[in-house]
Amino acid sequence: MKTKQLFEEIVKRDISDLHLCVGLPPMMRQASSIEPIESTALTEEDINALLLEIIPEERLLCLRQGKELDIGLTIGDGARFRLNIYKDRNGVCAAFRLVPQRIKPLESLGLPAAVRKACDIQRGLILVTGPTGSGKSTTLASIINKINLERSAHIITLEDPIEYLHEHKRCIINQREVGSDTASFAAGLRAALREDPDIILVGEMRDLETISNAVTAAETGHLVFATLHTRNAAQSVSRIIDVFPAEQQAQIRVQFAEATALVVSQTLVPSRDGLSRHLATEVMVNNTAIKNLIRENKIYQIKNIIESGGKEGMQTMDQSLKFLMESNKIDQRTARKYAFEKHSFA
Repeated sequence: MKTKQLFEEIVKRDISDLHLCVGLPPMMRQASSIEPIESTALTEEDINALLLEIIPEERLLCLRQGKELDIGLTIGDGARFRLNIYKDRNGVCAAFRLVPQRIKPLESLGLPAAVRKACDIQRGLILVTGPTGSGKSTTLASIINKINLERSAHIITLEDPIEYLHEHKRCIINQREVGSDTASFAAGLRAALREDPDIILVGEMRDLETISNAVTAAETGHLVFATLHTRNAAQSVSRIIDVFPAEQQAQIRVQFAEATALVVSQTLVPSRDGLSRHLATEVMVNNTAIKNLIRENKIYQIKNIIESGGKEGMQTMDQSLKFLMESNKIDQRTARKYAFEKHSFA
């Protein structure tokens, strides 16, 4: 299959991921399964030729130095991809993630009302967490797009790489890519505080400096969105605190308790028929009770507050899975597989 036909097929069939590996045909991911697009196995020469058609040769230099390449690019008639090129024992490999051309309306994602109201929050830290491929980028893009349509503000995003492309609407929106527009998330975040932002999006909080700067930005009156690869709210709080040295943890618990507005943890769960996926979410609204638990280092009790906080829009991941199961969107076996307390789904 020629390069143009290959990417046209991905867009037409709404394939989420494409994998190119030496010795295998092009492989696609649809819903939760991976299968070949065609039968002919690829050689390393095939993959190199395909990559050279879509990426300038100078961007591929890092591969010759034994490094990975992680970029966003537009191919053909506007199709947008997040691309990671890497090497394994057989040669060059590539993983493409299709980024939808149209940013989905926030209301269409299946998010709880408390998350949809995130667009109205004026200041504080909002974490969107979950494993790779759980839809965090889509959620954040939809939130940013809604703010861009409804509020007058300056938005700065720090991404690695840039995925969804935003246009200036009611907001000024500057998208900066780590590696080309700024040296790192931490450096970009430091600079952002001098660029008169109202809203800052941090693509990933990977290190102590980035986390510290994000919390400080939220404390000083900015609205900060960020992601973590954690599965629930309690894990997210612990991850933030544990990054800091022991002697600083008491202080960061107080800062984080005051600065945080909302923690959303999400995952995509296969539907009953296996042809699509549904969004399951845990929502922690940082109320007085949770602030006290964070300050007092009683993170293990956060789940109890979330379970009983339905009136404030809170829910645990297991409560969300139970709702999907009772709505006949997923089956019991799937709900149990993704649940934290599996005995509740026995």
